[in-house]
Amino acid sequence: MDTSEKGATYKEEYRREILDAAKSFFVNEGYENFSMRKLAEKTEHSPRMVYSYFKDKDDLLFAICEEVAGRFFADLTNIKTAHSDPLESLRQALLYLVEFGFNYPDEYKVLFITGSHVYGTLDEFMAKESMARNSYSVLRGIVENCMVTGKLLEIDIDVLTQVLTGATRGLALTLRLTAYPWIDHNVLAHTLVEGLLRSYQR
Repeated sequence: MDTSEKGATYKEEYRREILDAAKSFFVNEGYENFSMRKLAEKTEHSPRMVYSYFKDKDDLLFAICEEVAGRFFADLTNIKTAHSDPLESLRQALLYLVEFGFNYPDEYKVLFITGSHVYGTLDEFMAKESMARNSYSVLRGIVENCMVTGKLLEIDIDVLTQVLTGATRGLALTLRLTAYPWIDHNVLAHTLVEGLLRSYQR
């Protein structure tokens, strides 16, 4: 490995360290209590080092959200292409959202709670290229296919996409972020998803 390759490796390691520490900070301390100075102290790097990678805490939070959204995009795309029936694609996509949130509550919390302001309004969100927009577009496309093929009622696509995904995300967050003795999460997830789909089927 030559000098330039070593330098690139070290830079990526530092970036990864900063991202991981920042994610933990956002989850445990909240957006309002986060500062680049506190992050520098936590990672034992100089503030200048942190700022050389991210211009401010919103830039840093955006990077964290985009990593999570990138995983959503890849997995949702695979789900969409794996099923010929659009309603089954939607069913599996919604179940996936619950499962992901149950298994990775920190990532969910950063993306859907801490990072609620990062992407702006819906118009701003749809106008700017991002992995979050791409993953939303996959979900939106699945819902649209269900409408076009007569599987779901024809209502506003964005409204229905957000109702369906909002309900499943809410269950995922509730299951992992509260201490209530819940029934098996798979039973709850399947019951919720089946109820949602039946409510909007034609």
